[in-house]
Amino acid sequence: MKKNLRNILALSLGLMTTVAFAQDWNADSRTRIDMSGDNDAMSAAQRVTVGTTWGGSDWGIHISSDVNYTIGGDEEVTAEVYEAYASTDLMGYASLTMGRQAINNGSGALMSTNDWGTNRTTWDGATFGLNLDMADVTIGYHRTNGGAEGEEDAGNMWLNAGGDFSGWAVNVLYMTDEGNDDAATGIDISGEVGGAGVSASMNTDFDGNEMRVIGLTYAINDDMGVNVSQTVYGEDGDFNMAGTNMDGSWDVTGNMGYLGAGSELLSYGLTYNMAGISLGATMHNVTNSMDEAVDTDATEISLGYSLNDNAGLSLSMIDDNDTKYMWLTLNVGL
Repeated sequence: MKKNLRNILALSLGLMTTVAFAQDWNADSRTRIDMSGDNDAMSAAQRVTVGTTWGGSDWGIHISSDVNYTIGGDEEVTAEVYEAYASTDLMGYASLTMGRQAINNGSGALMSTNDWGTNRTTWDGATFGLNLDMADVTIGYHRTNGGAEGEEDAGNMWLNAGGDFSGWAVNVLYMTDEGNDDAATGIDISGEVGGAGVSASMNTDFDGNEMRVIGLTYAINDDMGVNVSQTVYGEDGDFNMAGTNMDGSWDVTGNMGYLGAGSELLSYGLTYNMAGISLGATMHNVTNSMDEAVDTDATEISLGYSLNDNAGLSLSMIDDNDTKYMWLTLNVGL
């Protein structure tokens, strides 16, 4: 415990020094309370992320760290560097970023950093961005090696392209995985039809398993809106992409996560915004075409408040049968 505290203090001192000279900084505090057990068995997980950015007109450096602390159960304190990368502009035609990066592409079903995980997913490598008029194109490469004797390097390469075409936002992601003959692909489309927002996401993982999402949103007035979405999984196998915002369940990702083969998730909700306050309620229902016994429901409630232009506070709760969680998030940035 003393060693962990010493490491955390050293990391915090270094961050405070960089913050003092940084042009921008941000802090994100998240508290997750597990209310699934009896009152005397409740536990809380706390994570604080502090990041700093500084640079010039054509270059920049960013570094951030995560500090995790668990109260109740196995109390433990851990700290690690979350992101550390440098970026530079290449004569206005492209940009190059190298280092440890948290990358979210498209819907996040194939490539995203798990927001609630203790060890969040990052990519150690290089990202090359093309400044094109028609679309934003990013090419990236990630490589890892655990250091074991005889271990070969493993890596991923991806191509992400997104842009607006005649009022429709389109994003295409193509990912390869060394050692796997198949590639993962994701196509996301969103736009407006008859005053309603429509979206579709079609994804295939490295094993060829499929996941499709269709969504609809409609603004009843300036303050109130309704939304409904359907997520369908193919019957050939369980769709999964390691380390994303959906790789896990409520305790890891803050959402229902990936479901099994043949599953169908129907979600519908209501949102309300007024004077910096946002309210939301969503109902989830899960069924399975391969197992008629599967029929579960979950209720999600959220409350958010904008403290000022640079800070926001949010509270959300989930009741999924015997699973009950509450999340409290504070974001501050300058």
